[in-house]
Amino acid sequence: MAPTAPTAAKSASPSQPSGKSEVADLKQQLRQLAGSRAPDADDQRRDVFKRVISCMTAGIDVSAAFGEMVLCSATSDVVLKKMCYLYVGVHARNHPDLALLTINFLQRDCHDQDPTIRGLALRSLCSLRVPNLVEYLVSPLATGLKDPSAYVRMIAAVGAAKLYHISATACLDADLPAALKALMLSDPDAQIIVLTIPFNYHRKVYDICSADLKLELVFGLLVCWPTAGSLFKSVIGGQVVANCMHALQEIWTLEAAKSEEAAREIETLYSKPVVFYLLNRIKEFSEWAQCLVLELVSNFLPSDNNEIFDIMNLLEDRLQHANGAVVLATIKVFLHLTMSMTDVHQQVYERIKAPLLTLVGAGSPEQSYSVLCHLHLLVMRAPMLFSSDYKSFYCQFSDPSYVKKLKLEMLTAIANESNTYEIVTELCEYAGNVDVPIARESIRAVGKIALQQYDVNAIVDRLLQFLEMDKEYVTAETLVLVKDLLRKYPQWSHDCIAVVGNISSKNIQEPKGKAALIWMLGEYSQDMHDAPYILESLVENWEEEHSPEVRLHLLTAVMKCFFKRPPETQMALGATLTAGLSDTHQDVHDRALFYYRLLQYDPAVAERVVNPPKQAVSVFADTQSSEIKDRIFDEFNSLSVVYQKPSYMFTDKEHRGPFEYSEDLTNLAVGAEMTENTISAQRYQESDNDLLLSTSDKEDNATATSNGSSASTYNAPSDLSGPSLLSSQIPSETSLINPGAPTYSSQSNFSLDDLLGLGVPQASAPPPAPALTLNSKPVLDPGTFQKKWGQLALSLSQECSLSPQGAASLMNPQSLIRHMQNNYIQCIASGGQPPNYKFFFYAQKDGATAFFLVECIVNTASAKAQIKVKADDGTAAEAFSTLFQSALSKFGLS
Repeated sequence: MAPTAPTAAKSASPSQPSGKSEVADLKQQLRQLAGSRAPDADDQRRDVFKRVISCMTAGIDVSAAFGEMVLCSATSDVVLKKMCYLYVGVHARNHPDLALLTINFLQRDCHDQDPTIRGLALRSLCSLRVPNLVEYLVSPLATGLKDPSAYVRMIAAVGAAKLYHISATACLDADLPAALKALMLSDPDAQIIVLTIPFNYHRKVYDICSADLKLELVFGLLVCWPTAGSLFKSVIGGQVVANCMHALQEIWTLEAAKSEEAAREIETLYSKPVVFYLLNRIKEFSEWAQCLVLELVSNFLPSDNNEIFDIMNLLEDRLQHANGAVVLATIKVFLHLTMSMTDVHQQVYERIKAPLLTLVGAGSPEQSYSVLCHLHLLVMRAPMLFSSDYKSFYCQFSDPSYVKKLKLEMLTAIANESNTYEIVTELCEYAGNVDVPIARESIRAVGKIALQQYDVNAIVDRLLQFLEMDKEYVTAETLVLVKDLLRKYPQWSHDCIAVVGNISSKNIQEPKGKAALIWMLGEYSQDMHDAPYILESLVENWEEEHSPEVRLHLLTAVMKCFFKRPPETQMALGATLTAGLSDTHQDVHDRALFYYRLLQYDPAVAERVVNPPKQAVSVFADTQSSEIKDRIFDEFNSLSVVYQKPSYMFTDKEHRGPFEYSEDLTNLAVGAEMTENTISAQRYQESDNDLLLSTSDKEDNATATSNGSSASTYNAPSDLSGPSLLSSQIPSETSLINPGAPTYSSQSNFSLDDLLGLGVPQASAPPPAPALTLNSKPVLDPGTFQKKWGQLALSLSQECSLSPQGAASLMNPQSLIRHMQNNYIQCIASGGQPPNYKFFFYAQKDGATAFFLVECIVNTASAKAQIKVKADDGTAAEAFSTLFQSALSKFGLS
């Protein structure tokens, strides 16, 4: 058997680095090759450099070889230069003390005869990002902006923006923005001949590449085959102009906040001479450069209609461009320029329809999805223009799920009297799709079309046919839609209830479907003979129903059924309220208590509250306001359209207001700009025993179990478990016999408790507990807060709801802090990222030293808040929680 290869030979593989011994071996080899002039020295250096880069990629610290790498950089081999620059760029940032060693050879390479090496050296020099080396960047950048090679000028333009971010003062003092502006308006090379590459090997690959990939391909091929095969030229147009324009926009936008001169320069950038100069040369530019120019034009304000038509004539052929980004950027220009011209704006919609539909069918699924998102935005503004093209949005078998879902939304949006039948027929075919989410979406789409008042008769029949399909998810989705349909068209109740009454609740497991069925049982119990008995069977299985949504609907449905058919529902109502009062979910408990006390006060009032006369719903609440939609339209051809939300909702930290946000909810920062009653900014470090910043569910559950106050939170109030309740008036015996029209007598001899079957004896109610008042100016330092949070047991853990206005107001979290301060509840720490925010509040009991500490996690998407309360005085925790939730529920309403 052949002997095993030695370990050293194995470690030579660049994909299997071996740590410190490998680095030491690499240093030795680099030192030997530093001054070598052997014919194959460059090939040996390439192998060693590849191993260094491989180690670096694998996470091994190879900074010890920094000096040797710099020594080996004295070569004309472009491949070696690129790998050395990559190494230097990474380790110079991590080891600023070593970065000074690179300055000499980078500055020397900036004057190399080869423009490729000059450009690569300048790019690496600007990528060091070490403030102490700023003085070495200014001169090479100024020289690079005047370099005869367009490639070097292109790199220098980007380098000027990098220098501004490192040291804005150095960039402005060197007058680089003025040099960039002059270069943008006078660069001689509209078409940049990058270099020559071998035709025989990669012409096919090159032809299918975008402009950005072509540039990378060109450099790669130059490195590997500088002289092989017949040659052809790669032309990348307008990169110098585009880079100058992009750098100027970035610099002047940041400077405009503190300099009037920069604000005037931005206005100059959007002036007519600059815009028309760029438009006249736009055909010479690359796709990326064209997109930059078009974005600039979309912000241009023409002085009259003639300028608008001139711009549109110049850009007419861009609508037929092969690149989808150019087409969308051109469309954005057309739409924004004609916003004030109603007739022309309408014609623009008709003109852009064909290019968009072509892009949907011609590109990849990802491109189709992006274009469909923009089409969907346009359809919502002008659905009639696209109604005749509904077949273009039929789902194809090969379409991915995300494209199918968006197409279903498009079909729903463009449905009208002329195409409803064909669209609904197509959607019904998707209901049996093997892709369950798409089948659900298709059923919802049919329901949405029915709610648009288009051919309701035929669509209702189609929906009722879905109930006959032996598929649980189809039945559940259909029941939800039938419920919404009956809310808008009560006249269809007879036909729908006849079919719904045959459905067994035992066959429906999905909470939304079961909740919809229960709603119909309560709303139309007078038309469904078995409704009281079905509801009674559901109440008997109360403990087996885990969904709070179903239990809430069941409470309301039994109440409605009681007012319509009292004798048959009396016992069921008593059992329902008893179960609801002992339910552990706060919303269910509160609703049961509300119904109980409402009946206790006056059954006639309870009937008017719970079972008012039916009113048809004309319009269902939209998920997005018109203001949000207009904001998205203003950001056409951006991620805002794909995400369906304005950019400020998902952009970087600097766009999120004065708070300092962390990437994780467990790392919080005290607000940097608090009012006079809040604590100055400071950051807490997370630790294993720091419950302020990291309170695990396991610890919370253990604390809640050991603390009886948490378990008692959801029990019936003392007036239900005490001696008695106030007696109330109930229907007379005559009215109980006639459930169709119950009337309530003020002189009845029956008590409400007897009617409900709760068996609670009558007695006087206990006196109400004194109201909790808070200290208007509590004082608690962060260290004490953190210590108390770790020591105190959890008193309450509850979920409450915010108003829609409050959830929207949380785009500025400081508004919630100010609101709670007005209620004598102070914030000591906050943080998070949309849609989740975390706040830590504290308050002090008036006239006492007892504090209340609150952790509040708010989800703006669901408008829900999860609160956890810890208190020095556990007996007042529930009263404080009620006060806190009351203040939170009023947020955004004033």
